[in-house]
Amino acid sequence: MMTLAIHDQRLAKPGQQNAALRDYDSVRRAIAFISEHWRQQPPIEAVADAAGVTPDELHHLFRRWAGLTPKGFMQALTLDHAKGLLRGSASVLDAALDSGLSGPGRLHDLFVTHEAMSPGEWKGGGAGMTMRYGFHACPFGTALVIATNRGLAGLAFADPGDEAAALADMRSRWPNAAYVEDFDGTAALAQRIFDTRLWRPDQPLRVVLIGTDFEVRVWETLLKIPMGRAVCYSDIAQRIQSPKASRAVGAAVGKNPISFVVPCHRALGKDGTLTGYHWGITRKQAMIGWEAGQVALQ
Repeated sequence: MMTLAIHDQRLAKPGQQNAALRDYDSVRRAIAFISEHWRQQPPIEAVADAAGVTPDELHHLFRRWAGLTPKGFMQALTLDHAKGLLRGSASVLDAALDSGLSGPGRLHDLFVTHEAMSPGEWKGGGAGMTMRYGFHACPFGTALVIATNRGLAGLAFADPGDEAAALADMRSRWPNAAYVEDFDGTAALAQRIFDTRLWRPDQPLRVVLIGTDFEVRVWETLLKIPMGRAVCYSDIAQRIQSPKASRAVGAAVGKNPISFVVPCHRALGKDGTLTGYHWGITRKQAMIGWEAGQVALQ
């Protein structure tokens, strides 16, 4: 298992965790208000009021959280922005393959190297596996990080009070595995995932995909979508040579156990609509807006 030094203690100290969760709670409130009133193009003062902060605090919040102004973040949540992410979506996957971005060690925003567990291991429901897990503050609320000795196996999200439900959801995927709570042991993984300063090729993030052969092929295709772009479900179906399987692709995307790292939030409807997201549409909007900020900083 990968071991990394924690350069930023934000995710390791409870007091700092609370600050991170307060940031996301304000962002979540802002997104909910923007989504409900976007046709009226609400002024920043109204968004700030809905988020429970002053306009000046809202400005600093979004600068700190996503590197964007509140106005820039609102623009990242529009349908036009989503359609822009989809522009040439089929060719996005073709370009990834042409650039050699496949297989172990492929270039990814997070520099991910991945492997799939055997069908027998998946059918056994995780029997014989030990899953270490911990809850950590992150830009999108509370993250549930699950790791095996072969790499990151699960990444889920929870709002305050929903932690037990998130863990139960993940345990149901591999019901025969042994689960051990290990905050300290998973803290380095959480840091590696959410601290962009640690997205380095000399420290690849090891990921293990546990699912059916079809699901794994869908998840591997998701790994080829670069930050700042998106694809629709039919493009994924074409890529895995199952052009009539868009519905099944959608189901596999929804079952993705490693959210954010395997970027199922970058799969959109053909018309740019966000469609469903297992951990909530608001969180999907937050991820897309946050990534818009990261792209702008590059």
